[in-house]
Amino acid sequence: MRRALAGVGASKGLALGRARVRHPHVLTLSEETIAAEAVDSELHKLDAAMQAARDELGGLRNKLQGALAQEIGEFLDLHVLILDDPELRAGLRDLIQIGRYSADYALKLQRDRLASVFRAMDNDYFRTRLDDLDHVIGRVHAALHRRDDDGQLGLAGEILIADDIAPAELAELSRQQLLAVVTRTGSPLSHSAIIARGLHLPMVVGCSDALSHVNDGDALLVDGREGLLIVEPHADDLAHYRATQAKIEKKRAQLERLKRAPTRTQDGVDIGLYANAERREEIAEALAAGCDGVGLYRTEFLFMGRPDVPDEDEQFRAYRDAVLGMAGKPVTLRTLDLGADKADSSGLALRNEPNPALGLRGVRLSLSRPMLLDAQLRAMLRASAFGPVRVLVPMVTAREEIEAVKARLLALAARLRDDGVPIGEHVAFGVMVEVPAAALTLADYVDLVDFAAVGTNDLVQYLLAADRTHEALDGLYCERHPAVLRLLHLVFAQAREAGLPIHVCGELAASARDVPLLLALGLRDFSVHPGAVLEVREAIRAASLGRLKRRVSALLKCRERAGVDRWLARVNAG
Repeated sequence: MRRALAGVGASKGLALGRARVRHPHVLTLSEETIAAEAVDSELHKLDAAMQAARDELGGLRNKLQGALAQEIGEFLDLHVLILDDPELRAGLRDLIQIGRYSADYALKLQRDRLASVFRAMDNDYFRTRLDDLDHVIGRVHAALHRRDDDGQLGLAGEILIADDIAPAELAELSRQQLLAVVTRTGSPLSHSAIIARGLHLPMVVGCSDALSHVNDGDALLVDGREGLLIVEPHADDLAHYRATQAKIEKKRAQLERLKRAPTRTQDGVDIGLYANAERREEIAEALAAGCDGVGLYRTEFLFMGRPDVPDEDEQFRAYRDAVLGMAGKPVTLRTLDLGADKADSSGLALRNEPNPALGLRGVRLSLSRPMLLDAQLRAMLRASAFGPVRVLVPMVTAREEIEAVKARLLALAARLRDDGVPIGEHVAFGVMVEVPAAALTLADYVDLVDFAAVGTNDLVQYLLAADRTHEALDGLYCERHPAVLRLLHLVFAQAREAGLPIHVCGELAASARDVPLLLALGLRDFSVHPGAVLEVREAIRAASLGRLKRRVSALLKCRERAGVDRWLARVNAG
């Protein structure tokens, strides 16, 4: 019987296949004790399960490759750290040895204990860590009950229906030719959804009836754009699917032809189009797509998943390879943007903070660790000998921070030249505009910088006081909020008046649908992940700056998102 189940589209695309339903691991709810003579055996079972879980995470970490290796690797590293946490392990052993509880029930009790501590902190960061804890406990629980002949979950050609899915699992399952994912919970702004989009894997989240209305083997049709799951689709559904797939393939072929096309509006204005890239594969993809350079090279991946900090030479080699890979086009290297929320999976010894998003991160961390900053800046300067380099500083809020980093950059450049070390003739210096304070006062420090980059992901989050990954705040975190648009308009106006080059490198810039919005507000340079370059170029080529300029006043008068959506619909309709 045909059933149409509604969810929220998290990653566009269509998929047709059979269902594989994975119900959540249920920890033993009733108290389960063991005899004294069974304690050693139960401890052995627990140790074996935890080691198996750790081996799974390590094995997956070693297999990571491609554009999403950094992002997925961060989650895997964090899960290993949780698994190795002494408090978690000691608590489990005490529950078995002293409480005489089974390993299953000990997992439940320890999870509940830690969860109550996290909830008592009333903090978004620790609420997110609770989700990670659940994923780790679930992995150990699954290992406890796995037989030697269970093998891996084969999902080739199937659609996974689950309560939730961790970013790390997506990497694991995508290698098995998984067709699509539908989850009962989740948000289109979650890390898992972002990973799914990077993998071009159709995904629907928040489909509350999925687990109760889908059985293993059911024929499914998933529409990741519309957020729709159709169970046992009819012939009309299948005909629509095939017609839509044909359009998608035709569209893909059209986009391929844009690789060497100019990024120019209908009325002849050239627009800059850069890539957010750091891995070798991303650099190659960006170059092949005809990008103008790298607008954001995140350096954090060099620091993650290791017990030490990369030295200057290791960093230099990575930056040099990126510069060489872009064949003479500029590469924008961002200094370290880590805080206490990610530092645990790096070699940086940082204290836990109650609110890492507002704590010691970005430029604040760099200035608090001058040796760390100097090593990174020297490596960037040395890489500039191989091609144009731009140094970008994140999370600035005050002129004094900019002056301090720029002074170090100039002093280190002078010292390297004195020592006979080759560096570029001019290394451009810029800052991220991702805090409202920086956005409002850009005109006050344009004399210190050569360019600026707007990080809309953080800017929207800080401006609206809404965590973009928080499921309950989907309606509050909104890149099209009138306050966001008016602030961006102000930022672009300040840059234009000062003659300062500025680009946007957040998720908003990668949305082809929102290209007219950003152009109308005054943006002339975009930086997007390599997979979005061709779609964004197509949207730019379809736009007329003259027409958009005439409509910007109406956009700025919008008082709610619905009005912005109507404005966009009219513009995109021509």
